[in-house]
Amino acid sequence: MTVHHLSSQHLIYAMGPDNAPALHVRSGDVVVISTTDCFENQIQSEKQEFGTLDWDRINPATGPIFVAGAEPGDILAVSIEKIDLDNHGVMTTGPNLGVLGDELQENTIRLVPVTDDQMDLLGHRMPINPMIGVIGTAPRDSSVPCGTPGDHGGNMDCKRITEGVVLLLPVQVPGALFALGDLHAAMGDGEVAVCGVEIAATVTVRLQVLKDLDWPVPMVFDNHEVMTIASAPTLDEAATLATKHMTHWLQAQAHLNLADSSFLLSAQGNLRICQVVDPLKTARMEISRTWVEKLGISLPDLR
Repeated sequence: MTVHHLSSQHLIYAMGPDNAPALHVRSGDVVVISTTDCFENQIQSEKQEFGTLDWDRINPATGPIFVAGAEPGDILAVSIEKIDLDNHGVMTTGPNLGVLGDELQENTIRLVPVTDDQMDLLGHRMPINPMIGVIGTAPRDSSVPCGTPGDHGGNMDCKRITEGVVLLLPVQVPGALFALGDLHAAMGDGEVAVCGVEIAATVTVRLQVLKDLDWPVPMVFDNHEVMTIASAPTLDEAATLATKHMTHWLQAQAHLNLADSSFLLSAQGNLRICQVVDPLKTARMEISRTWVEKLGISLPDLR
């Protein structure tokens, strides 16, 4: 196993087929990736004016990484092995930002210290739940800003994309051109203020190319659940798409009819919101891995 390192000097602001690779790796290699926060570490004070920010430098991802042997039609399996956070994060909101943007009258910044798996927010110690907001591969035809989610992944802001999971992403261009960024020390489903606790971090991933697997990616699985993720212009559309992806996957993999697949999700599945504040909304459908295994569905063995 080869271990590579990629510094946060290699930033992109859109995922696309024309980005020059910052690193070449082989399938099975491990990469330790350093990131900035979603503001590219521009915010250093709670008194800082929003007008001082360079808004062309928002939501950067570190990369892209060219994975040898990855060809269009393949799937890139991203095993998230470790997330190491910086010692402080930042939260921001204001007019026209987040769900309350039509009511907020001024911009507000909060710096959030992070120590010993806890964070200090609003005068209270709170648990962290580190997760990756932006993670994806290059779309086939044109670039997509890193702040936007889609079928390629991108800014899905799904709190289940965290340490110990495997994320399956589509390969749409040779080498996949994988990148990630926008880490959060904590984020609730919805990301309603337009941010989580935005933070710089170092993420260790293992990248593996899967051939001949026609699955509705993006998908996530861990020791407990399997999830389909979908993004669309409205939350209703995203929820419908995530549900249909899981229903059809169960139908095909477990050889169920469509009605029975739907019954299973209606009885045992959980439809969740990922985020409602990005250019497209994102939802996920979850089902217990126990049920997946009882149905005889084999998940990729990535050991």
